[in-house]
Amino acid sequence: MKIFSADDVFRVAKRFNNSRRNYLLVNPLQGKHLPTKPSAALEMMNALGERVAQNFPDGRLVIGFAETATAIGAVVAKNLSDDCFYLQTTRENFSGKFVDFLEEHSHAPEQKLFAENFAELLNQTSEVVFVDDEFSTGKTLRNIVRQLKAKFPVLAEKKICAASIINRLSAENVAALAEENISCVSLVKLEKNFDAEKFSVTEAQAVKSSQKKFSLHEINFTADARRGVKIGEYFAQCEAAGNFVVDLLKRKKIFGEVLVLGTEEFMLPAIVAAHQIEAENFSVVTHSTTRSPIGISRDENYPIREGFKLRSFYDDARTTFIYNLKFYDAAVVLTNAKNFSAGSDDLLSALNLHGIEKIFIVRC
Repeated sequence: MKIFSADDVFRVAKRFNNSRRNYLLVNPLQGKHLPTKPSAALEMMNALGERVAQNFPDGRLVIGFAETATAIGAVVAKNLSDDCFYLQTTRENFSGKFVDFLEEHSHAPEQKLFAENFAELLNQTSEVVFVDDEFSTGKTLRNIVRQLKAKFPVLAEKKICAASIINRLSAENVAALAEENISCVSLVKLEKNFDAEKFSVTEAQAVKSSQKKFSLHEINFTADARRGVKIGEYFAQCEAAGNFVVDLLKRKKIFGEVLVLGTEEFMLPAIVAAHQIEAENFSVVTHSTTRSPIGISRDENYPIREGFKLRSFYDDARTTFIYNLKFYDAAVVLTNAKNFSAGSDDLLSALNLHGIEKIFIVRC
């Protein structure tokens, strides 16, 4: 198993107009804010999954925090068992019974966890794993664990794992988590704090949206991690999506560099599909649209060099972002959004500004 260092897994960026926390740790291997080779993203995520499996081998319920850890959580679950149940938190609105909680430093602090069958899931496992890209104080995790224990007291009898790529918890934070029977597993331990004030940043630019040509395709994709899935089935559907895209690219005689984009919380299908494409010897990178407003800067070593503001695929009134685009011979967008005319207009405009004309949207 590869040993990852701090240099591998984070860059410091400045949040745009966020008074709660002025910096954001951007992971160049995560397949979220920065374009990443899918094999590199999965190598990092699997490394964390292997560590979790070594320390919590009986975990059969994994919860990933939206939006940046939705793919990491799924890969961790896959390392435990194909029968492991994976459930991600969400900021999307849909019907059902939820537990609400706050991620207080976030640009979008309100989150929720689908909880209609949570008691049954707890009865099927002795260990529960919560996954995030970074734990800094553990406050968000403590918030949700306390609320879940109040509604589902049996959780107090379970071993709980806090798994993350980056661990910035102090000794006091670790002790506070231990009081809730939470132990930590991570890839990289960071001791220092960060301040992004030294960076001079501008806002991501708005696009001038117009009708652009693209090819729309639909595939059957029933797995919904917001409601919970058996992880083996989730990966099988993601791989089927990848095989569909491989066939599509070959039919269209696309042989250059390909970009595979996910939309917001729908990260894992883009990463897995991109990996299927990579296995066919395509040159491919992947990342996703995001709700994180990050400052743009040309300062030396600053990770976010360019960005666009887009209307969301899921809500025309919501602003999302895409960063560090460049020219690709083709772009493939995987989304589970149902109606996305405004969001697709904006994203296609951003892609066209970089000369990308062969654009395929696959609605899952």
